[in-house]
Amino acid sequence: MAFEAVIGLECHIQLRTRTKMFCECEVVFGDEPNSHVCPVCLGLPGALPRPNGGAIAMALRLGIALGCDVRRDSVFARKNYFYPDMPKNYQITQYDRPLFEHGALPVTMDGEPRSFELTRIHVEEDAGKSFHPERHGDRSLSRVEFNRAGTPLLELVTEPVLRSPAECAAFLTALRKLVRALGISDGDMEKGQLRCDANVSLRPEGASLLGVKTELKNLNTIKGVERGVEAEIERQRRALEAGERIVQATLLYDADHDKLQIMRTKEEAHDYRYLPDPDLPVLRVSEFEIAHCRETLPELPWAREARFVSQYGLPAYDAAVLCDARELADYYEACAEGLDPKFVSNWLMTEVLRILKEKQWEIARWVEQVPPARMRDFLARAQKRELPGPLAKQCIGWLADERGSVDELLQRHGVEVKGTAEALRPIVRAVIAENPGPVAEYRSGKQVTFGFLVGQVMKKSGGQAVPQLVQQLLREELG
Repeated sequence: MAFEAVIGLECHIQLRTRTKMFCECEVVFGDEPNSHVCPVCLGLPGALPRPNGGAIAMALRLGIALGCDVRRDSVFARKNYFYPDMPKNYQITQYDRPLFEHGALPVTMDGEPRSFELTRIHVEEDAGKSFHPERHGDRSLSRVEFNRAGTPLLELVTEPVLRSPAECAAFLTALRKLVRALGISDGDMEKGQLRCDANVSLRPEGASLLGVKTELKNLNTIKGVERGVEAEIERQRRALEAGERIVQATLLYDADHDKLQIMRTKEEAHDYRYLPDPDLPVLRVSEFEIAHCRETLPELPWAREARFVSQYGLPAYDAAVLCDARELADYYEACAEGLDPKFVSNWLMTEVLRILKEKQWEIARWVEQVPPARMRDFLARAQKRELPGPLAKQCIGWLADERGSVDELLQRHGVEVKGTAEALRPIVRAVIAENPGPVAEYRSGKQVTFGFLVGQVMKKSGGQAVPQLVQQLLREELG
């Protein structure tokens, strides 16, 4: 029997706020364990939470960008459960009256526009983090770190409308691009700023009823989500074909070993004993706040990608890469002014992104080191072939590491670009004199030796000659 997968995603987006959701503790990553905690985020008796207005404003940006219905009066609730990394033994979240409902995320797959419907987006706080001995061989006991406890989160829940692991990956890629463009999150899955749980079920093809679902928890890379969902689809398919019954459960996916492990049987909503938080008032959003948010939204990634294709004539792939981060898209537009848009795109997508990866820099660090005006000067000279290809690649490395204009960098490194006919002609004549055999072969009609002669001139010039000019001069001298 053929089966169809039905998948829904629960995405947790860590907001880029200075402080936590309900207290004044700083939000940090990588600091000394348990150094950013207080009575509120530790849930000590008598401590009273207070909502973070900045986090609510960021939530509005996402909900409105996705076309969600905004609930004017939403309610914070207590979700009760016992996990060691939740110090209060309940999580402040939203349940039956979330801030947003409905909406959809536009996604492009294989060049085709798609749209995946959402169920809701609500505001909540994050838990702490557990470190277990079986995952970390440097300790004999489990340890709990509470710096993350209380960090502002948005939980975005999709309708069960995804049908394949590839769709899940495309959805998360588009969501990460959006939260970065809105400036509400860095969306770095490696740092836990974007996490995903996937609800997976199988049903016979053509059936309308949903199968029993399982949930894959805390998938922390887009590739991990894709592989985890693929593994769970295959596990359920084998079980159903063997006549077994799928049990609703929560699973963990070990990406390192491509293995699934059942963590616990799945709780239902009533197991959490939701109740309105008595310490927090109703969250009211005014029409003015909603209108102001609509007016101040930046250009959204899917609109900007379409504009890059139409305005600059870029391939859809280039537009998608450049719009992956708002800062990169801004930088591209600043650099492309007056230049060949595709030429600029090629340099940013290949050399600049390569350097960022090698140096582990964010794009902001590159922009600080190589402002658009400095990059434009370099690109203009490379486009006019005043800087031959190998030298241009050297030069962009110098731009990343040193100060100064292109001319100053060339002078500092003792490079004299042989870009004129007068400078190159003596080198061309010397190569012809030193290679009588290949010259005779070329003159007798063996065209392949022409490439050899070009290479010899380039070598003799130290890679500083413009290949097109070398070819022109060789043809003139060879007659």
